[in-house]
Amino acid sequence: VQLVESGGGLVQAGDSLRLSCAASGRTFNNMGWFRQAPGKEREFVGAISRSTGRTAYADNVKGRFTISRDNAENTVYLQMNSLKPEDTAVYYCAGAFASFSEVVTTHNRYTYWGQGTQVTVSS
Repeated sequence: VQLVESGGGLVQAGDSLRLSCAASGRTFNNMGWFRQAPGKEREFVGAISRSTGRTAYADNVKGRFTISRDNAENTVYLQMNSLKPEDTAVYYCAGAFASFSEVVTTHNRYTYWGQGTQVTVSS
C-alpha cells in the first residue's frame, strides 16, 4: 500500500497550491489531509468520504481549502487558496476505513500515511 503526495512548494501569501495524493494497493473509503509545522503537533486539515463525497475541514482552513476526489484514479486533491504563512507545514495524506457516510477527522483512525510534502508560504 502506498500513498504518494505531490504538489508542494514555496509560494507567497495569497497564492494557491493544489496537492495530490495517489493511493495504490488499497482503496480507502476515507482520505484525509493533515499537516505538521516545526515544533507543533500534527493537526487535521480536512477529509473526504469516498462513497458520498462528504467533507470535513478544520476551522482554520474552512472556506480556503477544498478537498476533492477522483475515485477512478484513486486520488485525492487538496486545493489551497489564499494561503497564509501559518499554513507552512509538511502536509500528509492518509487513508482510513469507516462507515458509509462517516468522515474521519482524528489522526489515530488513519492507518496508512504518505511521506509528506512541504508547503512553505512566505509573507
